Amino acid sequence: MIVTAPGWKPDKPLFAAAERAGVPVWGDVELAWRLRGPDAAPWLAVTGTNGKTTTVQMLASILKAAGLRTAAVGNIGVSLLDAVLGEERYDVLAVELSSYQLHWAPSLRAHSAAVLNLAPDHLDWHGSMEAYAADKGRIYEGNSVACVYNAADKATEDLVREADVEEGCRAIGFTLGTPGPSQLGVVEGILVDRAFVENRQKNAQELAEVADVNPPAPHNIANALAAAALARAYGVPAKAVRDGLRAFTPDAHRIAHVADVDGVAYVDDSKATNTHAAEASLAAYESIVWIAGGLAKGATFDELVTKSAPRLRGAVLIGADRALIREALARHAPEVPVVDLDRTDTGAMRAAVQEARRLAQAGDTVLLAPACASMDMFANYNKRGDAFADAVRELGSADG
Repeated sequence: MIVTAPGWKPDKPLFAAAERAGVPVWGDVELAWRLRGPDAAPWLAVTGTNGKTTTVQMLASILKAAGLRTAAVGNIGVSLLDAVLGEERYDVLAVELSSYQLHWAPSLRAHSAAVLNLAPDHLDWHGSMEAYAADKGRIYEGNSVACVYNAADKATEDLVREADVEEGCRAIGFTLGTPGPSQLGVVEGILVDRAFVENRQKNAQELAEVADVNPPAPHNIANALAAAALARAYGVPAKAVRDGLRAFTPDAHRIAHVADVDGVAYVDDSKATNTHAAEASLAAYESIVWIAGGLAKGATFDELVTKSAPRLRGAVLIGADRALIREALARHAPEVPVVDLDRTDTGAMRAAVQEARRLAQAGDTVLLAPACASMDMFANYNKRGDAFADAVRELGSADG
């Protein structure tokens, strides 16, 4: 048999030869699934183009608030093999899974699972959007209790409809609006559950306040609802949802407020490495000076710019593929002033922040939401975010 690292593309000659020879190919997730013991902890699994890590961490925080032994594992950085084979015993695992990992995990059968959203990404690996979606949809196969989908993203609901699940497994939606039966949603600033309650046609259970979600940006509230749905599917009480969300602190570089300088907020969302994530980030603020650019990975920016144009005070563009964003801005938001920084040295981010400050007015947000990967200029998105935060702090110290 072959156990492959998830990044290897399925069209590699080795895998074609293995298929011809009848040799099975597994990923590390498949291996971990098959090595579980008879009393292994069930898996609550999460995938999606964006928001996976935050949702899984929220879920783990909620489960811990309920007094359960758990860990956030998988694509989040903690190996599932370590969790399955280690000495520590868990009641339940919060599992982040990428499309790569799901492709190589044909036997996985989660207790409950969620697909948060679907947008074009990693198409160079999967070959097409259809193949990418199909691999994401594998997370629902064989679910026993709940398939959680995004009511605002029909593609995720379609994957639920196509999945072969155990008898009695339910489709559970989450929405930023008022929830219908078998959904979680938001009513007057309250996260509510109309899925895991008696007489869900009439009743609803309050779970938490929107203010309990950190930060309370729309896409992060959606993450919280998905995490709450999986926790409720496992039987967690409403109080634990509230306590877990209150205790949760997001990782760095995820829509993180760095500082206020001269009445302007500076926000680091370096983790917004594709257009779908950047769109969600831009939607969280009313008036924005946008710092964007990097490696586009084949992405186009017309839809992103069209949707975000009314919020843009200005844009500062950096990185190898910044021309693609500049051209989209010229087509769809010609009135937005644009600074095109033709430099990739270590001082480029400092210059970008200084240009953004020049464009910004009191009450604006300077938002680093690059919509691109970072490797043209930085080792990773963390280093890019650190450079932004350092440059912002220099502004504040210079004023001081």
